[in-house]
Parts: sequence; structure tokens; C-alpha cells
Amino acid sequence: MTAKRTIIFDLGKVIIPFDFERGYQAIAADCRLPAAEIRSRIAATGLVGQLESGLVEPAEFVGAISRLIDFPGSYQDFCRHWSSIFLPETLIPEELILDLKTRYRLLVLSNTNAIHIDMVREQYGILRHFDHLVLSHEVKAMKPDPRIYAAALAHAKAEPQECFFTDDIAEYVEGARRAGIDAEQFTGYADLLGHLRHRGVVR
Repeated sequence: MTAKRTIIFDLGKVIIPFDFERGYQAIAADCRLPAAEIRSRIAATGLVGQLESGLVEPAEFVGAISRLIDFPGSYQDFCRHWSSIFLPETLIPEELILDLKTRYRLLVLSNTNAIHIDMVREQYGILRHFDHLVLSHEVKAMKPDPRIYAAALAHAKAEPQECFFTDDIAEYVEGARRAGIDAEQFTGYADLLGHLRHRGVVR
């Protein structure tokens, strides 16, 4: 097995847990619509994917959604509710990242958006240990689009086979493998350690 030089992590549900229902419930508290109706109306627009692909600016997104669901609050109110999906405790310990950083280049590869990432950067100090964050709204491509893996490899400073990537979504793992990256699905911290031990990354 090829020795690794760069370790790449997905963000949501790998480093940071989230629950979209929390966001819908928070928005519903300020609207006359139930959370389920808010969720279905937003999903029908396709705007979330456009936001995460960088095709829609945050202000345009918030304005369109606010009109759609008759949200009475400000831009800041909506963003606060929209970002309430994240839970405080990380899924992997900061100690692991600190240990890996002594020997490997570290990247985040995430489908996310400008609203969420601003809050995440502020609230989760673990991200300061990463060399670069490869984000879908900045790359203007979402996993499993080959372009986002190419962007990650451009920042990896390593050959594809010298990179290890973990993501909770199997389709995105397969996308990485098609790009030549060694990848495994994240199913929990214990299994991640097993994958890393198998590759000689940790003892």
C-alpha cells in the first residue's frame, strides 16, 4: 500500500455532527408554517444545491427562501437559524488531528455553503489545524463531481494514491476512488482509527 502524505476529511457528520431538523424547527418558531412544510418548500426549490455550488449568493438565497416561507426576521436571524443545525461536540477528537498534523498535510473536503462555513470556522477551533479547506461553494462543484476532487488534489501536494479520504456518504467515497484517491466510508471514530492503522497512519 502506498505511503500516505495527505489526509482528507469530510466536514459534516465526520468532524462535526449536524441535524437539519434543528434548523427547520428554529425557522418554524418564527413562521406560521410547520417545520415539515418549511423543509418540503425549501427542498422543492433546489436553492440549497445552488447555494452549496456557489451559484447563488447567500443574500439572494436568504431573500428567496424568506419570501417563500414568509419568514419575518432579518438576514442575520435567518442565518442564525440556518446554522443551528450543528451540534457542539466533534465526532473525532482534536487530539487525533493534532497528532496527524505532525506528520501529514491535512485537508477538509466539504459540500457546504458560505453561511454555514462562517459559523463553523468561528465555533470549531479544530479547523485551524487544517492546511486548507476545499469547499464546494468556492470550487463551484459538489461531491461527487470530479472537479471538486481535482481541487482537493491541487491542494494536497501529493499524488492521488498518497492521499487518504474519509466521508460518511458512500457515493462521495466512490467519487474519490474514481479520482485515484484511497478512500473509506466514515462510520464512526473507532472504524476510522482502524482504517488509519491499516495504512500505517496511526499506531
